[in-house]
Amino acid sequence: MRSDRSRLAAELRSAKEPSQEQLRRFGEFLSKKYRRKVPVHWEQDGSLKSGFRLQVGSDVYDWSLEGRIRQFQDYLRQIQPGQEELVPLMRQAVDDWTLAVVPEEIGTVLTVDSEIATVNGLEHAQYGEILLFTGGIRGMVQDLRRGEVSCVIFGDAEEISAGSIVRRTKKTAGMPVGEGFLGRVVDSLGAPMDGKGRIEVEGRRPIEAPAPGILDRQPVNAPMETGLLAIDSMFPIGRGQRELIIGDRQTGKTAIALDTILNQKGKDVVCIYVAIGQKTSSIAQLAENLSKRGAMEYTTIISAPAGASAALQYIAPYAGCALGEHFMYQGRDVLIIYDDLSKHAVAYRALSLLMGRSPGREAYPGDVFYLHSRLLERAAHLSDELGGGSMTALPIAETQAGDVSAYIPTNIISITDGQIFLEGDLFFAGQRPAVNVGLSVSRVGGDAQTKAMKKAAGAIRLELAQYREMEVFTQFSSDLDEATKRQLVYGQGLMRLLRQPQYRPLSQHQQVILLVSALGHVMQELELDSIDRFEDDLLAFMEEQAQDLCRRIDMTGQLQEEDREEILHLAREFLEDWRTAGKRGG
Repeated sequence: MRSDRSRLAAELRSAKEPSQEQLRRFGEFLSKKYRRKVPVHWEQDGSLKSGFRLQVGSDVYDWSLEGRIRQFQDYLRQIQPGQEELVPLMRQAVDDWTLAVVPEEIGTVLTVDSEIATVNGLEHAQYGEILLFTGGIRGMVQDLRRGEVSCVIFGDAEEISAGSIVRRTKKTAGMPVGEGFLGRVVDSLGAPMDGKGRIEVEGRRPIEAPAPGILDRQPVNAPMETGLLAIDSMFPIGRGQRELIIGDRQTGKTAIALDTILNQKGKDVVCIYVAIGQKTSSIAQLAENLSKRGAMEYTTIISAPAGASAALQYIAPYAGCALGEHFMYQGRDVLIIYDDLSKHAVAYRALSLLMGRSPGREAYPGDVFYLHSRLLERAAHLSDELGGGSMTALPIAETQAGDVSAYIPTNIISITDGQIFLEGDLFFAGQRPAVNVGLSVSRVGGDAQTKAMKKAAGAIRLELAQYREMEVFTQFSSDLDEATKRQLVYGQGLMRLLRQPQYRPLSQHQQVILLVSALGHVMQELELDSIDRFEDDLLAFMEEQAQDLCRRIDMTGQLQEEDREEILHLAREFLEDWRTAGKRGG
């Protein structure tokens, strides 16, 4: 090992035998570098066209033609083109470049198994460091053992074989970042996948970074509105919060995330959607929907589809988080969606088993909790000293048959600041979004609501809880008194109010108007099937007749008592006209 300096010896390789003068200069260089006399042993190597390759322990000084070309290529990659012409820049690079006398650490591939390579000879490799294999394929150190390291491979593992040379880059895995990523679909390494050409990169951020500390944060106190009445009224999400969206397959989890992105239009919020283990066709359809509705302008999609390697699926959310942090530390607000972390955990389990880590519960490795906690803790509302930016995380997790007590869901529930639970029975009964009011919660609560929304929502959760309880009770009774019947009709009306078509997020004033009207019993006498039509007509009427009121609610976030009375008065007045017009039409 290199720490045992007393046994250091140097191996010099070249096509032709060096002269005595060259050997003397090599000896002087080694004595100066390692502060002791290092014996030099020469070996002929016909593969080296010209120059020398000197190895001292795990240090390699490559002055061969191949090594010099590689150094020059690395030097060119570090140049930022900016606005200058490429040819003058290349000329300047050639003039400025000098051969660096720095040791490289070179290892050898021992085994390659699917997406994992085991390498020896890299004594000083670090966790998370990028390694360079032959053919330009990159890998990331994931496991450190005595005498060898295991790394995940980003690329085609078939091009790597036992005995291949591996070089350290001394750089941790990073994600290219910049304004140019907005409106683009990229892979887990930041390479474009949408065929729109090269992306202008402003810098790189490590995909693994420590979460902001307590003193670097401030309370979550500004709303991240989803535009969904069922969520914004009862389970408000704040900027900097982590709110889990959980439910069975095909219950509308992605639809909630998509509507939340659409609702950020015009609010200067950067949106990042990380697709993990999904069908490529589904990701393409999502990108098309966002583009069609003008939301791709402020959105980046990071795609690690089901066909991608487990390694790329594993790093995708961290890459998305690094991109989000770039904007957050600029003082901007970011919304990041991880869809979904259940598939992310499965990808990590596959990698861990390939690396020979001990399986635990459900075959997941012991650090699967840390896998998600170190990701989600990076969501924060930064202090004013750090710019006051925020990153709001909406992780998605899939359950089986509504079992929220499964391993991965319980892990993520314990990390996040609340969860929106989507119930299959509600979804198939037509209640969409299918939010289960009893199991859903936001631990930030009213702190993330505007005063207007808080006042308008009132006791809607309590009203719905009473309705659900009464509904269960009345299943066993056929003889109901008038008060109970009215309560059931009122509760059914509230449930129908919370139904909302996809791609139609509501603004704050629209939500306030509907809540005030519904909780003021304006809609109680309406038939259930006519409530949806009445809502649309009422909002159109209010936009026309009470423009100042609508603007005031949106601008101030306040709902004065006189404004509330005006909404109720106009809603009742409109109801009478609407009924009369309906009778005439009938």
